[in-house]
Amino acid sequence: MPGRLHRAVCPGSFDPVTHGHLDVIEKAAKLFDEVIVGVGVNQSKSRLFAPDERMDMLTRACAGWDNVRVDGFTGLLTDFCLQHDIDAIVKGLRAVSDFDYELQMAQMNSSLAPVETVFVPTSPEWSFVASSLVKEVATFGGDVTGLVPDFVRDLLVERLAERAGGQ
Repeated sequence: MPGRLHRAVCPGSFDPVTHGHLDVIEKAAKLFDEVIVGVGVNQSKSRLFAPDERMDMLTRACAGWDNVRVDGFTGLLTDFCLQHDIDAIVKGLRAVSDFDYELQMAQMNSSLAPVETVFVPTSPEWSFVASSLVKEVATFGGDVTGLVPDFVRDLLVERLAERAGGQ
């Protein structure tokens, strides 16, 4: 069908991947023939997990979807889209407050490349989940079971213990 969008990217830092991220990825996998989970690699930002660790976590978490693969990118997302023949950027919206920023980004991206942005509402049970909040709760010993895959929780607790031991 002419004009149909076939390949999409779900971009993010995924530090760490949460069930909210996976909810959006699953919805994208149902809408598009192929979904690339694009892990942003920004060397100037401090992350808890290295890019390869985040990509490994996502590869494991997305193993159940045959049409989803994980890749990293640096620089502009629109350049990544052009290099990989990506038709659409899929962004999850948790609340109205996300929309203002994401709309601006969508408009900027469409001015840079022929790519559409598709907004997908996060399921209500994940609307409060953000990687930063998950890390904060885990840092203070809170239980993040159910907010991230179990193996991610284990890696998160282990990494936070390593950091606490090194201080």
